[in-house]
Amino acid sequence: MNQRWRLLALWLLPIGVVLLIGWQVVSNGGMNGLSQDSNGTTVAPRNAAVARMSYGRFLDYVEAGRVTAVDIYDGGRNAVIEAVDPDLDNRVQRLRVDLPGLAPELINTLKTEGISFDIHPPRTAPPALGVLGNLAFPLLLIGALIFLARRNSNMPGGPGQAMQFGKSKARFMMEAETGVMFDDVAGVTEAKQELQEVVTFLKQPERFTSVGAQIPRGLLLVGPPGTGKTLLAKAIAGEAGVPFFSLSGSEFVEMFVGVGASRVRDLFKKAKENSPCLIFIDEIDAVGRQRGAGIGGGNDEREQTLNQLLTEMDGFEGNSGIIIIAATNRPDVLDSALMRPGRFDRQVTVDAPDIKGRLAILDVHCRNKKLENELSLESIARRTPGFTGADLANLMNEAAILTARRRKEAIGLSEIDDAVDRIIAGMEGRPLTDGRSKRLIAYHEVGHALIGTLVKDHDPVQKVTLVPRGQAQGLTWFSPDEEQTLVTRAQLKARIMGALGGRAAEDVVFGHQEVTTGAGGDIQQVASMARNMVTRLGMSDLGPVALEGGNQEVFLGRDLMSRSEVSESISQQIDIQVRNMVKRCYEETVEIVAANREAMDRLVELLIEKETMNGDEFKAIVAEFTAVPEKDRTVVILD
Repeated sequence: MNQRWRLLALWLLPIGVVLLIGWQVVSNGGMNGLSQDSNGTTVAPRNAAVARMSYGRFLDYVEAGRVTAVDIYDGGRNAVIEAVDPDLDNRVQRLRVDLPGLAPELINTLKTEGISFDIHPPRTAPPALGVLGNLAFPLLLIGALIFLARRNSNMPGGPGQAMQFGKSKARFMMEAETGVMFDDVAGVTEAKQELQEVVTFLKQPERFTSVGAQIPRGLLLVGPPGTGKTLLAKAIAGEAGVPFFSLSGSEFVEMFVGVGASRVRDLFKKAKENSPCLIFIDEIDAVGRQRGAGIGGGNDEREQTLNQLLTEMDGFEGNSGIIIIAATNRPDVLDSALMRPGRFDRQVTVDAPDIKGRLAILDVHCRNKKLENELSLESIARRTPGFTGADLANLMNEAAILTARRRKEAIGLSEIDDAVDRIIAGMEGRPLTDGRSKRLIAYHEVGHALIGTLVKDHDPVQKVTLVPRGQAQGLTWFSPDEEQTLVTRAQLKARIMGALGGRAAEDVVFGHQEVTTGAGGDIQQVASMARNMVTRLGMSDLGPVALEGGNQEVFLGRDLMSRSEVSESISQQIDIQVRNMVKRCYEETVEIVAANREAMDRLVELLIEKETMNGDEFKAIVAEFTAVPEKDRTVVILD
């Protein structure tokens, strides 16, 4: 880059020098430069004067007969005069005068007074210099544009690529060296088996074609964010050993209509030249959303791009030897034409891993980390239900950072616990110093934990703490003993009661008028669970009827202007059912809290003193005052 700037400077320097010389010649062609006499001979002007005289005083000198000679320059704008100064013993003095212009009156006056005068015309610049001066600025501008074009020729979207808007921006690798193989991907065994067939098809197509099987056109990886969809695509590229095109769905979309479709055509043209090959489109929902889903018309550019993609994937010509792998976490918004067989023949679900999958993922991410001998990866896997592969990678990285910050040599269980708390709840805040607020928060958190311990179908308590994290002033952690794919009505009711335990404790201990806003988030969670039980899960007196759709997000053009799914009378009954369900749960929660007031007071005193209690310690103290039910996690479904 520095060399290019030096070349530009060397190219512009001669032009600048010529312009400077020309300007000097033209500007000094009058009294400060050379002049011509009446015969055309160039002479040096008599302009060595340093003193100046005003035009009015010059006229006074002319009338007084003190001026002996006048030389006029610059078309009558300047003059050098020779005048006799009586104050200097009548010595001749050369003075400079600024004239208003070459007026006829002044010439007549000089003639009348018999004063010798001479008019020196300005020296004209050579024609070549004038032409160069006129061309200098356009040449300078063109040179700067050429320099900027060359400078940005390798930059996407730069001026040098003004004619390449329609070219594909896909990263192309003849042999994809992603550094990721199937052995590096864990926790998604079923998805790996599906994708392994694609790799085998690319390496040994005769194994399938001999029995009449055709290579799949496309594979759609569907799953929540962080489950490893992009990682799987990299593993396919690394295993297959065929040309690999990689790009994002948003790279097709531009502000100019037709550019996205042109890029799709260019992408498939390159893919056909290198078939068999793989094309990976990440976040395909950016370009593959349902057509006509906008109010008053859709996005023409995006819809044209989608139409071209549909045509290229399964149009009149077809694309043999080209496999498209796409990833999205929003399959509900994709166009139905894109999802049909012949375009995306397979949909591979990449879900959050179970405990075995989390254990395998942790084993991958702990290869380069030092762990304490007593730390078990299985305990970490049980501690992190619902975590995706990206969450587990972030967890181990945060634990390693905490270990280095605490100047320890290996990651321990305390670092894992703190890292989990930081990821879920946020950064640890400043400890509470106000005794009244600390006691109130302690009763609130103990209320949650007490209900979670005494209600049989609730998840067991893992930890209760008064250490603030994120926006929460205190936290109560619940952790299920095993993976829960199905949840019973009793478990949902227990969760509602556990969420209401904090408000119930405030109500019992401090009175109805002293309840605080600390239960705001709990009440929102309760309302959501209760409404889902009534409208989606059929767990109310309204019967097993789904009264609302599963997708509650508004999709413009499809949902915003649609009718409500239930009548007004049913909506009122839904509200009544939700209120009654929450009311009954709250009344039962208050009864449990009031019946165990002695145990709650003891737990609050210990919690204020220690600030953090684990689940086993909490359960042992509760057991001193009342019987603690055994947690039965078996889910039975009766037909």
